[in-house]
Amino acid sequence: MLRTALRNILAAKARLAMTVLAVCLGVAFVSGTLVFADSTAAAHRAAASKSFAGIAVTVTEKAPLPGAADRQRSGVLDDALVRKLAQVPGVAAVRPSADGSAILNAADGSPLRADRAWSHLAAAYVPAEDVPAKDGTDSRYPLAEGRGPVSSDEIAVDSGTAAAGRFRVGDTITLATDGPVMTKRLVGIVTTDDPRVTAGGTLALFDKATAQRLFATPGHYTGIDLSAAPGTTAGELADRVTAVLPPDRAEATTGAAQAAQQAVLVDTLTRGYEKVPMVFAGVALFIGSFLIVNTFTMLVARRTRETALLRAIGASRRQVSRAVLLEALVVGLVASAAGFLLGLGVAAVLPEVLSSGGNTLPRGPLVIGPLPVVAAFAVGVGVTVLAAWLPARRAARVAPVEAMRTAEQPPALPRFGLRGAVGLGLLVLGAGWLVSLSGAQDASEENLRSAMAGCGLLVAALIVLAPLLAGPVIRLTGRLTGRLGVTGRLARENALRDPRRTAATAATLLVSTALVAGLAVIGNSTGQALDRQAAAGLGADHVISTRSTMTGIDPAAVRRLAGTPGVRTASAVTDSTMFTGGGVRQISGVDPATVDDTMRLEFVSGSAEGLAPGRIAVSATLARENGVTTGDVLNVSLGRGDRFTKVTVAGVYQDNPTARDALGVRSEVAGNSLLPGSVQRVLLRTDGTVSKPDLEARLRTAVDNNPLLKVQDRDELVREAAGTMTDLLSVMYGMLVIGVVIGALGIVNTLAVSVAERTREIGVLRALGMDRAAVRRTIRLEALTVAGLGTLLGLTGGLFGAWAVGSLANGAVEQYSLAVPWGTLLLVCLLSLTVGTLAAAVPARRAAALSPLEAAA
Repeated sequence: MLRTALRNILAAKARLAMTVLAVCLGVAFVSGTLVFADSTAAAHRAAASKSFAGIAVTVTEKAPLPGAADRQRSGVLDDALVRKLAQVPGVAAVRPSADGSAILNAADGSPLRADRAWSHLAAAYVPAEDVPAKDGTDSRYPLAEGRGPVSSDEIAVDSGTAAAGRFRVGDTITLATDGPVMTKRLVGIVTTDDPRVTAGGTLALFDKATAQRLFATPGHYTGIDLSAAPGTTAGELADRVTAVLPPDRAEATTGAAQAAQQAVLVDTLTRGYEKVPMVFAGVALFIGSFLIVNTFTMLVARRTRETALLRAIGASRRQVSRAVLLEALVVGLVASAAGFLLGLGVAAVLPEVLSSGGNTLPRGPLVIGPLPVVAAFAVGVGVTVLAAWLPARRAARVAPVEAMRTAEQPPALPRFGLRGAVGLGLLVLGAGWLVSLSGAQDASEENLRSAMAGCGLLVAALIVLAPLLAGPVIRLTGRLTGRLGVTGRLARENALRDPRRTAATAATLLVSTALVAGLAVIGNSTGQALDRQAAAGLGADHVISTRSTMTGIDPAAVRRLAGTPGVRTASAVTDSTMFTGGGVRQISGVDPATVDDTMRLEFVSGSAEGLAPGRIAVSATLARENGVTTGDVLNVSLGRGDRFTKVTVAGVYQDNPTARDALGVRSEVAGNSLLPGSVQRVLLRTDGTVSKPDLEARLRTAVDNNPLLKVQDRDELVREAAGTMTDLLSVMYGMLVIGVVIGALGIVNTLAVSVAERTREIGVLRALGMDRAAVRRTIRLEALTVAGLGTLLGLTGGLFGAWAVGSLANGAVEQYSLAVPWGTLLLVCLLSLTVGTLAAAVPARRAAALSPLEAAA
């Protein structure tokens, strides 16, 4: 039986190659993603270790003073402590540092990598005179060009930042830390191994005095790095340093611990890169399993007489079943090995793909651990053997008497029976589950899991019922192909000849189409809801806002904006927190005289004219939660939440994302905010006398082109809100491509077997006068029919699932409503049908090449 199984593999190697390829794709994504994750983590650790090379211990303050801003320190890290630490036994060198963050403008004036708030690093460039090695440079930042900064008007950047911003030594760079914009002259370009920078961040270096002024206080530091003398370990040095530090004010951390923390931080920030390949892997393996089932089912059916003969000469059912599973095992091993090798290529390419757009990942050799190898073979072999289990059972049920038949038996037509009962039960259960969630409007994790389970049951029901639905659906769609003449009618009848096989072939396209259609509808609906939400309640034409919650807009900039030609109204807004009995809410401090011109407020009761010190307007949701209406008194605390006062409700308005949860007078809100007197937004209304490009240029000039500030019109606000949909669309189209490719492989397999089974029939048709072109057209129309079945059922399931899941999205995204992207769905249908038709090219050509006499014989 072992030799028989191996012989069968060699005899069907062409058809099994399609199965190998399908499994190979899934395994490649799994193993490639795991190798990529291990390699990236190792590169992060190596880069972090390299950036902390020579640093045995770092001394930092434990915490800022209570209530102080992030840049305000208690002043314990000063020159006196530096001198004291230099006297600690085992200390070879002491290097103080002053670190913070700074956002730079690129050469074209646009903020450089402004969307990565965690990676705008800034530090002091400490020359050699402050350390024992007196070579005039800072060994932490090797110079690639120019020199280090030595005065307050100079700056140095790393080579990656220079390339991204198109900077050259001698250029003037505009930047900001936590306030007004500054200009510095670029005097040097350095290199660094800091993974926060190599992972897509920026690095700006200042002279020591400037860095102290910006990120600490004059004469003080944010950290002190110590190197150990030979024979002293980092742990020993940390203990000695801790003994001389002021208690409860400073702490010592080893360089190795910092490197590990930094590697974990960067690894966490970039871990999302692994999710998309894993999604593709799951989709490929899930869809590929249907191809495996269909392939082995067809092979078992073609070997019915051979299997019966084996049974007649003494082979047991178990031996027959094991022989089929052995074939699956060999196929799984070959596919896993090929997939693992292909996965290494995927792991090598992923850093380049994911590094586009500035998200640079650290480079390093591929790390091949035991987990990717075990996962590749476990997934590949496991999926293949499990998918072949059902065909193996069917093979074991073949009776010995089948060997005595002189002709192939036509496949039995599917009956309702057990399949229909199970499929109908799954359909009712899945549809009922989803309908029960349609009124939830609560996007909790539990409801989302329930929705996914309901969608899974719905897809499973369609797969089980597909053989029963194949007849009615193909007869319906066959009316279109039937109008093409004899070839169209033959294609329809050929697809109806074995509904089980047709349905199994269409299952791959069914699953991929259902996934893509559902995601397309949900993504489009969510995108439109975010579009409406971004601009809802906004009467202004432009919004100036801050990128950081710890900074505000310079009052002088607000005055310049108000005086900019083309601006009719400029309304400053202070955003702060407001504590109520129901929790923490957001309150916007506005000018009652301009709020109606810059916000579209729909008051249920009261009006904005009633705003005054001690009087606020609240959203309808906040009013409902606290049980108040216009004229009632509400107990609130503005800012830090340490002092509650009673305020009068001057009005209740419909929920408005621009106005937030409550509105108050700006003077009162700003006076009680965490940043007293600050402005977080400026809403501008234009008079239409200046063109849009000119106005935007004037507005950026009015704010000194500060990279901490965003200048956006309504369209840009909408695009920013919808930016998350880009990732969803990428995943959606990736899954579509994978599903269509595997579906095409399944169609090739099915039609190849179908052509081999109908060799005599094709010979008779050729003898009766059908030319080669008509034979090819018949096979292609049959492929089109099969692809149409999978696409139609997939669209039905996907649309229903999207409708049901949409109610949960309505609870998470305001203004959500079902919006079907008919253009996208039409494109999905055309792509599935086109690829299905193209997949028939080889079987059609092979059928047309048959000689009538040889085929009839």
